[in-house]
Amino acid sequence: QVQLIESGGGLVPAGGSLRLSCVFSGRTFSTYIMGWFRQAPGKERELVAGVKWNGISTIYADSVKGRFTISRDNSKKTVYLQMNNLKPEDSGVYYCAADRSIATMQDADEYDYWGQGTQVTVSS
Repeated sequence: QVQLIESGGGLVPAGGSLRLSCVFSGRTFSTYIMGWFRQAPGKERELVAGVKWNGISTIYADSVKGRFTISRDNSKKTVYLQMNNLKPEDSGVYYCAADRSIATMQDADEYDYWGQGTQVTVSS
C-alpha cells in the first residue's frame, strides 16, 4: 500500500521561498510518476509540476515555470518542490500524487495515490 506524506508548507511573504517534501511509503518508488498539485478555495485542483521515473522528464504549469523546480531522490523515496519568488496566487493546499502509469500528467483523475496536503499561504 502506498502512502504519501507532505511537509514544508507555511506562510511566507511574496517573493519568498518554500521547499515542499513528499515522502513515499511503499515499494518501488522509482517506478512511480510523481506530481504536485494545488487547490485554491473555489478552484479545481491543478497540476503544478510532475516528474517521471528518471527524474529528468518534468512538466510544469505555465504559471510556475522559471520559479518552481520539481526533483526526486529515489534513494530517499522523496519528491521535492522548490518554490521561489512566490506570489499570492500560489496560495493553496499542495498535494503530492503518485501513479505508475499515466497518459496525461495534468489529469488528477489518473493518479491513484494522494497525500493529505500541506497549506501554502503567500501574503502580499
